Amino acid sequence: MQHHSNKPPAEWVIDSLAIRIHPTEDAMAADAARSAREFLVATLANQATAAVILASATSQIRFLDCLTSFRDIEWSRVILFHMDEYLGISADHPASFRRFLRERFEAKVSPRAFHYIQGDADQPLRECQRYEQLLSRQPIDLCCLGIGENGHIAFNDPPVADFNDPFKIKLVKLDDACRRQQVGEGCFPRLADVPQYAYTLTIPTLCSAKKMICVVPERRKAEAVQKALRGPVTTLCPASILRRQKHCTLYLDAESASLL
Repeated sequence: MQHHSNKPPAEWVIDSLAIRIHPTEDAMAADAARSAREFLVATLANQATAAVILASATSQIRFLDCLTSFRDIEWSRVILFHMDEYLGISADHPASFRRFLRERFEAKVSPRAFHYIQGDADQPLRECQRYEQLLSRQPIDLCCLGIGENGHIAFNDPPVADFNDPFKIKLVKLDDACRRQQVGEGCFPRLADVPQYAYTLTIPTLCSAKKMICVVPERRKAEAVQKALRGPVTTLCPASILRRQKHCTLYLDAESASLL
């Protein structure tokens, strides 16, 4: 059992965004998971089901581990969505986000439903339409997200990010920084293996959730965090839009907050 230091997090607010900084990634993940749990338990006390959007990335593993360990969340009443998937990748590919969430989340909690983006659908535009309809019918209660090394949220990289996107989901070309990060995280052996295109939920879809929990550990995210919090609110750093979301809390560890 890991010992979480009882040191309270440093708490800041930048514009509308609440920020909690912990000394360790473990303490950060546990705090973010407790917040998600409290929100879900309260939501399910007031309505029949809750809908959650989840992110798939190595930065989310400890947070997801903590969240799936709680026994008092009625997962059988929770409907799950995920925020992105590579175009042309099967559900069993080692780098598939469906596989990541199936193994790390769905298998542990047995939710009411998990609506996956079918990355290898024969008709990608139809798949966008299908997922858009699912999202249209289901208001989102909670969105759990991260921030990429290039400042992206989901696969809304700087060249394709749109704060007023008319779509709920779209197909995008991934920028090189984003594709290099996937290699760096061990998802693909080399850059040439990383798909050039992906499905992503758009920024307005992510921000439409009633609550947002953004979990960002590690030194390699420090620059993106600094840009998002200290630079202008611009699609050049898509995560900067979080500063306008008063329903969002950003969880950092000492490493990711090191340049602030």
